[in-house]
Amino acid sequence: MNLQQLEYIVALDKFKSFSRAAETCFITQATLSTMVKKLEEELGTVIFDRKTNPIITTDVGKSIVEEAKKVLLHSSNLKQISSNINAKTEGELRIGIIPTVAGNLLHRILPLLLENYPQLKLTIQEITTSNIVKQLKSGELDVGILSTPLNMPELEEDILYYEKLMVYGKAKQNNTVYLSPKDLTNEKIWLLEQGNCLTNQIVNVCSLTSKQLSSNLKFSPNSFDSLLNIVDNLKGLTLIPELYFADLPEERKANVRDFEAPFPVREISMVYHRPYAKLRLITVLAEEIKQTILPLLHTTKLKNSDMMIAKV
Repeated sequence: MNLQQLEYIVALDKFKSFSRAAETCFITQATLSTMVKKLEEELGTVIFDRKTNPIITTDVGKSIVEEAKKVLLHSSNLKQISSNINAKTEGELRIGIIPTVAGNLLHRILPLLLENYPQLKLTIQEITTSNIVKQLKSGELDVGILSTPLNMPELEEDILYYEKLMVYGKAKQNNTVYLSPKDLTNEKIWLLEQGNCLTNQIVNVCSLTSKQLSSNLKFSPNSFDSLLNIVDNLKGLTLIPELYFADLPEERKANVRDFEAPFPVREISMVYHRPYAKLRLITVLAEEIKQTILPLLHTTKLKNSDMMIAKV
């Protein structure tokens, strides 16, 4: 059980609609539904009757929602007290971040963190999702920044932002339009190395198979720069995330095409295990990232129904 889940059931009780509650909480409807279901399973009761439209809060659910409101109020008061007593943000935060996020996030956020929080010591590693999860559980890392959902109940996930996946490469015809990722199934698709979470997301969202990906050249780049150089010289296509697109030079941006809604997106979250000792620092980091990155993304202006989260 966490505060996010309590916020979700309070919103759901208020709006009587998963879609409206999800928009208010700035998450997808699927994420909201999953988190509420997890809370119901943990409490061993049904909070909402989903068979009706609008949904109905059950009798026991009403009692739970009222207690949730009290907890959220106390949480807000505690944060205010803590803020007043300790205005400084100081200490050490050990962060693991996947490479496909690090390259286009860190240069935007680190200058702000170093300037605004001079007493905050950051130790950052670029490592894979599996290593982040392992080190979070062992206590070697305080927080991870990676693609979600992970579907690991023992880990907490705080969604930072969604970024679109966009097509890079020269199409067979200049006027080619890709309505959905599945339109790429007959194209030559270049991908990052096997096991990379973005590769898995592209394979899933585009319904690709190993046969469609095969060729007489086997090359598994581990960086976007190598990947795009291959696409530029050997033709074919790949998918890149929205923040990486923002950092491309104009001549390469001309080779990028967008899908139509619902847009494939990847969900980027802060993930932690037993965060309580560093919760203040984690919260500060999350808020700085959200304030810096959300205004840069087209997804911030989209409705949840206009986005399709790529599975990790």
